[in-house]
Amino acid sequence: MADKYYAHETAVVDEGAVIGENTKIWHFSHVRAGAIIGKNCSVSQNCYIDDKAVLGDGVKLQNNVSVYALVTLEDGVFAGPSMVFTNDINPRAPYPKGGKWIPTLVKKGATLGANSTIICGNNIGKWAMVAAGAVVTKDVPDHAVVMGVPAKIRSWICECGENLPLSVSQNKTEKCECQNCGRKYEKTGTLVRENK
Repeated sequence: MADKYYAHETAVVDEGAVIGENTKIWHFSHVRAGAIIGKNCSVSQNCYIDDKAVLGDGVKLQNNVSVYALVTLEDGVFAGPSMVFTNDINPRAPYPKGGKWIPTLVKKGATLGANSTIICGNNIGKWAMVAAGAVVTKDVPDHAVVMGVPAKIRSWICECGENLPLSVSQNKTEKCECQNCGRKYEKTGTLVRENK
């Protein structure tokens, strides 16, 4: 219901879009029928949310982000200014796919830096961080920090946003504690998990 969320007068929210409480949709943004947006989200200026796109609770889209059909952002995802999602690996204007898109999943708490590009069919792990300008061409593990074109793992990051003192390439099991919040982690290969 429109009285449970805020949409700026220049925003277009199509009938049939589902929008959670306390979500804010700002200037010149468009939410299509069939889009699902959770509670407490922020959709900044000039964003587009397609039908069959799903945003969990607490998602933040910065200016100029388009979330296309079959892209799912779990709770707490941050999408930086002008970052790009795709949903077609080989588009041709004269040969439309008719809705046969390739899905992308961005898991809880992940950060997608400004001007980064996520090629469809790749999943971004929980609490991962994609650097500004990076191009993601394969899955990103939980807690990984990826940079470059194509994006490669450069380090590991805590849920709170602090770097973790774990190696990038060693396959042995390593343990560490976040120097900021005290969370404890264990890494084996490219699997990083919190020890609770």
